[in-house]
Amino acid sequence: MTSEHGDISLLEHPEAQRLLKSTNMAHLAYIWPDGTPRVVPIWFEWNGQEIVLGTPIGAPKVKALMANPNVALTIDEEVWPYKALMIRGTVKVDVQDGVTPEYAAAAKRYFGEEGGTQWIKQLEQLPAKSARIALTPGWVTVIDFEQRFPSALEKAMEEAQK
Repeated sequence: MTSEHGDISLLEHPEAQRLLKSTNMAHLAYIWPDGTPRVVPIWFEWNGQEIVLGTPIGAPKVKALMANPNVALTIDEEVWPYKALMIRGTVKVDVQDGVTPEYAAAAKRYFGEEGGTQWIKQLEQLPAKSARIALTPGWVTVIDFEQRFPSALEKAMEEAQK
């Protein structure tokens, strides 16, 4: 039996694990202080418990996330059959000196070891604090358009088989 949409155990699904290790950008959705939704592309690092994002402390999203920690995050592919890992949860924002370790790890995953190391060295020259944004998943689904489909499509397919 496949796990239901929303089941956190879907983080162990092979497609979820592949996407969590990928160099695809994540898309973070959050609520701006005026109540409007925002979505930003962002690097991520999965530590087995949380999806960790790093950003300069002055980034506008930091203030919004501190005011309202409820978010959604998607990691997806644009090649058919489309694959998507969708997560909803809450974030905790911590201010740190310099670059967060998770951001450094993500830089090496995205740019390769050498390129990531060079990128981090450049950032370390800046006298800045950074925000470590840790997303704790509360709801998860995986869409692969082979075995797992969006819930409305799954329901329509079930109805058609009756």
